[in-house]
Amino acid sequence: MRLGLLGPAKPAPANTPEGTSDIEKAVGFLLKTQKVNRAIYLGSDDALERVVERWARRLVGDDPTDEAAWRRAHSLALGGTPEQIDGFVKGQRMRLRLRSLESLPHRILRTMEMVGDRIAVLIYDKSLLDEEDIYAASLLIYGKSETALVKKIGQRWFLTPGPLGPGGGICILDDADDDVRATVYDPDGNVVQNEALSLPRASKVKIQGGG
Repeated sequence: MRLGLLGPAKPAPANTPEGTSDIEKAVGFLLKTQKVNRAIYLGSDDALERVVERWARRLVGDDPTDEAAWRRAHSLALGGTPEQIDGFVKGQRMRLRLRSLESLPHRILRTMEMVGDRIAVLIYDKSLLDEEDIYAASLLIYGKSETALVKKIGQRWFLTPGPLGPGGGICILDDADDDVRATVYDPDGNVVQNEALSLPRASKVKIQGGG
């Protein structure tokens, strides 16, 4: 499991060329270069949704819905050239790949994930963490921060990719080994920090029933 984390994005200037904003570069890096299974945006705005919609329209046209995809598939099956059909299939695969990009649930701006068999709480503002969050989780991941941070406090790790920019904004959690590895990058793909997170495995309780 490779989980991507995106820090809050600053609004891009009005004259920023398409594809060059920090969040667009970060999304491309996670999907195309790092090939994460999923990625979660830790900001409080709709910056990721705007990128996903723009990319989907560029891939498949003005209507990127499933219904429109079926209509295009039916039309190409009847009269499309092999090249048109190949182009359609490639575009649809990438459109479906965009579904691996998520934002924190609106309004509550928090969610819970499993990283391997460890519980992670993801939240925009860490000041809103309560005792239940802290007690249950091995990883406490937040978005609102001035800089990237990976720090162990007690038995838990506090982690933020920081805002998208030169100092970071992207983090990948990889649980392929015994430890979870956190690697922080900037939008250009440069490594900012790399840390192995020593975390206790979730205990397994065996219950034996009687008679």
